[in-house]
Amino acid sequence: MPDALRPGPRPATADSRLLRAARGEQVDRLPVWFMRQAGRSLPEYRKVRAGVPMLEACMRADLVTEITLQPVRRHGVDAAILFSDIVLPLKALGVDLDIVSGVGPVIAKPVRDQAAVEALPRFDPAAVGFVAEAVNELASELGRTPLIGFAGAPYTLASYLIEGGPSKDHAKTKALMHAEPAVWNALLARLAEISGAFLRVQVEAGASAVQLFDSWAGGLAPDDYRRHVLPHSAAVFQTVADLAVPRIHFGVATGEILTDMSSAGVEVVGVDWRVPLDEAAARIQPGQAVQGNLDPALVFAPWDVIEAQTRDVVRRGAAAAGHIFNLGHGVLPDTDPDVLSRIVELVHSLDVPTEFSR
Repeated sequence: MPDALRPGPRPATADSRLLRAARGEQVDRLPVWFMRQAGRSLPEYRKVRAGVPMLEACMRADLVTEITLQPVRRHGVDAAILFSDIVLPLKALGVDLDIVSGVGPVIAKPVRDQAAVEALPRFDPAAVGFVAEAVNELASELGRTPLIGFAGAPYTLASYLIEGGPSKDHAKTKALMHAEPAVWNALLARLAEISGAFLRVQVEAGASAVQLFDSWAGGLAPDDYRRHVLPHSAAVFQTVADLAVPRIHFGVATGEILTDMSSAGVEVVGVDWRVPLDEAAARIQPGQAVQGNLDPALVFAPWDVIEAQTRDVVRRGAAAAGHIFNLGHGVLPDTDPDVLSRIVELVHSLDVPTEFSR
């Protein structure tokens, strides 16, 4: 595809702090956004969501638009992230699931054999038309502020489908991975197809970057991750490779597989709070940016602690080609929104370090 016809990010956002940092280019101030910034910590979110089930809210373009914009208005962050859920495309395509309060995604009929895999629906863009509608409206509303689209990684989605819901040990998932490799690969290939296509819908509607969440990959042994998971995550990123938008890969407790995750075909590696950013920068591919990684629990500490830790994250992030400031996981529900706003102000007030110094 000629460059002139290549979709790429919206022209208004191409020179934004977020995209420049993702490309390893110089920025005047570090870009900041927070995972789960559009959610339960905001009173305006709780008001607009009152009486509306989670997945219903995710399937109403008007609510998706409003909720996505709320933290941008309140905090002055450098990016919005689409209000959605990683299981949304499965729900929209017809999988019988629900998000149960206090539990998480619950699957009516777990997927544990080839017949169940084959019964999973193929991706249909029309089924997520409400997402394209919301993204298109958001792109117009946000102007120069980038919108990040996202999807669930094949392994994390597979774990929900196999276990039937959240799990602490993912025993059934790991057992299927080793006992039925043909079923496993068929399932993850189908999920990679769905997640990749879902990301394309978002970018083609106006998203300027994408993030793949692999929430449970940190529970895998490195060899299992490389053999059974990485190829499928890489397939998701390859699906949007021609769209010329930054791709971010994030998982929790992934320090032992950070090098492998960084090889999936991405520009930015999200790092949780367990690995200092300077160490993370040494584990990922040359030229890649990092995202993170203030411990989300530290926002409950006194301000002097938060400030010191924030400055340390900024200092260590200079070891990478680029740095997008974020938490090391999602915003906790009881977080004081004013603290998040103060963190944004602090990061924006700091000089961007040109190199990491111990």
